[in-house]
Amino acid sequence: QLQLVESGGGLVQPGGSLRLSCVASGFNLNYHNIGWFRQAPGKEREAVSCITDFGGRTNYADSVKGRFTISRDNAKTTVTLEMNSLKFEDTAIYYCAADRTLRSMCVMTENTYDYWGQGAQVTVSS
Repeated sequence: QLQLVESGGGLVQPGGSLRLSCVASGFNLNYHNIGWFRQAPGKEREAVSCITDFGGRTNYADSVKGRFTISRDNAKTTVTLEMNSLKFEDTAIYYCAADRTLRSMCVMTENTYDYWGQGAQVTVSS
């Protein structure tokens, strides 16, 4: 089965930092564009960031620009989302997802992505 697994979620204080990681089973993440999405209670799922295969080209939601950084470690076949200066409104379940289609740019639309993780809870609270 093709599956993604997120790790690194948890409880952090406002202004703190957290690192989320995404790994795959059944396929190689390095050959896929990867997106991060999140869903807060009572709200629709929204795109956070994405990165192209083998790194290099990225997109960010306006709400996280300057605070979050997406990156790849091809040797570890891992995609990471570094989250800094966390705010209460960052509280959500965070998902990573993989796009099966080869694209020169990653896109920030949910329906583009084919493989999804189960989600990791991130809670920002004082």
